[in-house]
Amino acid sequence: MLIKPDATERNLTGKILSIVEENGFKIVKIKSMKMTKKIAKEFYAIHRRKEFFKHLVDYMCSGLTVGVILERKNGIERLRELVGATDPKEASKNTIRHIFGQTFRRNSVHASDSKKSFLYEKRVFFKEIK
Repeated sequence: MLIKPDATERNLTGKILSIVEENGFKIVKIKSMKMTKKIAKEFYAIHRRKEFFKHLVDYMCSGLTVGVILERKNGIERLRELVGATDPKEASKNTIRHIFGQTFRRNSVHASDSKKSFLYEKRVFFKEIK
């Protein structure tokens, strides 16, 4: 999971992590950084041909991002449910994006959508973890 710049600039990291832990997740690894354009482009490479790619990269480089590796049975599926829909207006009540998200892009968190995505994203954000 990533806690995005809009959430870190509003000092929501602790609140988001509390919600995650209260829902049975264990924090295995945590790292914060201001993403470089190179890292953001690599992380979101799947979107590189989409019109919003440049704006996404600029946004992800605009402030501190906190990356968190979480553990729980059915973790990817459960985290996606807890995070909610990408657009906070469409996210179910009491999901992280419903509570903290501001807009479609400034939606406070990113959650991997599959094991394959998780392994790729972990490798990009946590370079030292193999």
